Amino acid sequence: MKITLIAIGKTDDSYILEGVDKYLKRLKHYIKFDIQIIPDLKKTKNLSQDEQKYKEAELFLKHIHPNDVVVILDERGVEMSSTHFADLINKKMIGSVANLVFLIGGPYGFDNALYQRANHKLSLSKMTFSHQMIRLFFVEQVYRAFTILKGEPYHHE
Repeated sequence: MKITLIAIGKTDDSYILEGVDKYLKRLKHYIKFDIQIIPDLKKTKNLSQDEQKYKEAELFLKHIHPNDVVVILDERGVEMSSTHFADLINKKMIGSVANLVFLIGGPYGFDNALYQRANHKLSLSKMTFSHQMIRLFFVEQVYRAFTILKGEPYHHE
């Protein structure tokens, strides 16, 4: 199985980039993990929030294949513990999912087309975080999930 994280907009914050890179290096021992960054939309001043979400959805959908299992990271998604998240990943691996794709949207969230395409919605917290910070939190949680699945001492309950 491969895990792909697709996010809107690059980040220039070195501490986020360093943190993500740290966990990407660790993840190489467990799974193929890919991050795809979709460039921020240009000329959005004259677009409504719905129009911006629609244009972002078009860009996301170009990166998603019909057989991909898609999980939207969304504040209205299901909250789960780290061990439950590890179980979700394990079930997808056992179920022979070829590509598990997670999406981090732009500042206004997702268009309905992406909600309809998604197989799951997952919330990392009831709190709101910047979409750059979510990248780091998410990659760490994927790493944590694999250490849980392998019985390694990274995660404590």
